[in-house]
Amino acid sequence: MYKQNLLKKIEDKSVVIGIIGLGYVGLPLGLEFAEKEVHVIGFDVDEKKIPILMSGKTYIKHIPAERIAKAVNSGYFQATSDFSHLPEVDAILIAVPTPLDEHREPDMKYIVSSVDIIKKYLRKGQLVTLESTTYPGTTRELMLPEFENTEKYQGKENPTKYVVGKDFFLAFSPEREDPNNPNYNTATIPKVVGGVTENCLEVASKVYDLVIVKTVKVSSAEAAEATKIVENVFRSINIALVNELKMVFDKMGIDIWEVIEAAKTKPFGFTPFYPGPGLGGHCIPIDPFYLTWKAREFEVNTKFIELAGEINTFQPYYVVQNALEVMNLHEKSLKNAKVLILGAAYKKNVDDMRESPSLKLIEIFREKGSIVDYSDPYIPVLPKTRKYDFNMNSVELSAENLSKYDLVVLSTDHDDFDYSFIHEHSKIILDTRNAFGKHGLKSEKIYKS
Repeated sequence: MYKQNLLKKIEDKSVVIGIIGLGYVGLPLGLEFAEKEVHVIGFDVDEKKIPILMSGKTYIKHIPAERIAKAVNSGYFQATSDFSHLPEVDAILIAVPTPLDEHREPDMKYIVSSVDIIKKYLRKGQLVTLESTTYPGTTRELMLPEFENTEKYQGKENPTKYVVGKDFFLAFSPEREDPNNPNYNTATIPKVVGGVTENCLEVASKVYDLVIVKTVKVSSAEAAEATKIVENVFRSINIALVNELKMVFDKMGIDIWEVIEAAKTKPFGFTPFYPGPGLGGHCIPIDPFYLTWKAREFEVNTKFIELAGEINTFQPYYVVQNALEVMNLHEKSLKNAKVLILGAAYKKNVDDMRESPSLKLIEIFREKGSIVDYSDPYIPVLPKTRKYDFNMNSVELSAENLSKYDLVVLSTDHDDFDYSFIHEHSKIILDTRNAFGKHGLKSEKIYKS
C-alpha cells in the first residue's frame, strides 16, 4: 500500500522532497527538483542560511542567486531550520558532511544527528536516502535499526517495528557533485542507487528519475556505498602516482607536465592525472580512509590506499621544501620572508575550501618563520575551519602589493588570476599547477613544484 501510494505521487509529481543539508550537494539537488516543478523543503541546522535562501540570495559562488530566487518565487522551493516539517515530505534525502576525526577515522556525528532527528518525525510511507559518502554497511548497520524502532523512539504505546520495504523505504545513492564543472552538473551525472530491499530500490530510483538523466541500479546499499569509495580511491591512487613521479622527475630535471601531455596523446590505455600541492575537497582526501577503517573489521590491510594517502599528504611539505631550496638559490631564507599564497580554494574557480592544501601550506610556511598572506578572488576572508582559524583577508593583487613579497606560491590556478601581471610584478614564483606554463610564461623567476 505505502509503496503504491508513493509511486503514484512520484508519477504525478505531487511527491514532496525533503533535503537535509543545504550545502554543495543538497542545495543544487534541491534546485533541480524545484526546477522540474517538484515541491522541495530544504532543512539545515545552520539558521543563517535560511533567510539568505528565502530572500533569493546565495552563499555558494558557483550557484547563482538568480537560480535560487527563481526556485523560491516559483513556490516549489523553501528552506527551514524547523525539522518538525519532516512529516510533510515523502522522501528525505540526507546530504551532510562525513569528515575524518583527529585519528583519521570516520566521524559519523552528522549522519547520527540526522538519523536522530528523522526518528522523531518518521512516518510510514516515507523514503529515506543517504547521499553522504561513507563506508560500506552504514545504511544497513547504522541507520536501519534506528528507523525500525521509530515507534519506540517516539514513545508510542505497544510499539511495533517499522518493516523496511513495506512501512518505509531506505536507500543509499552517493552524491557525485563536481562544483563548477563546465561539462556536467547534478542533473546530467548518472546516479547510482542501492536499496536495502527491492521495493526500496524501486522507489528511490523513481524519485531520482524525476531529475537525473540516468539512474544506475545496483544490488544493494552496500554496493552503492562501495561504488563511491572505488571512484575516489581510483583518483587518490592515480594522483599519488603522478605526485610521486613528479618528485622523481624533478630530481632528473624532467618536466612532469610535459611528460603527461605527451603520454595522453596515446588514444588508449592512459588516463591523465595531474600533480599538485596536495589533495583538497571533501571526497578524495577523506573517503578512501573510510574503506581503510572498515577493512580492519575484516582483518584486511589496504596498502595501496594508505601509501597513496602518505604521498598525497606529503605534498604541501614537498612544496615548502622546494620553496626553501628556491629561496636559497637567491641567497634568501624562509625565516621572516614574506610569502603570498595564490588561491585558498581546493580547486580552481570555486569558493570551496574543504580540505584545501593551501591551508596546510599557510601553516607550514608559518612554522618556518615566514610572514604569510593569501589572495583568492573567491574567498575574501578565510573562515574558521575544523582544523584552522587563521583570521586572514585576501590581498589585492596590485603591482605594489606583489612587489612586496619575497616569494609567490601558486596553489590554486583560478582563471581569474592575471598570470602575466603576476609574473611581471613578482620577484620569485613557485608554481604547483603549471599555471604559468599553460599561459606561455617562462622565465628565470618561475619554478615548478
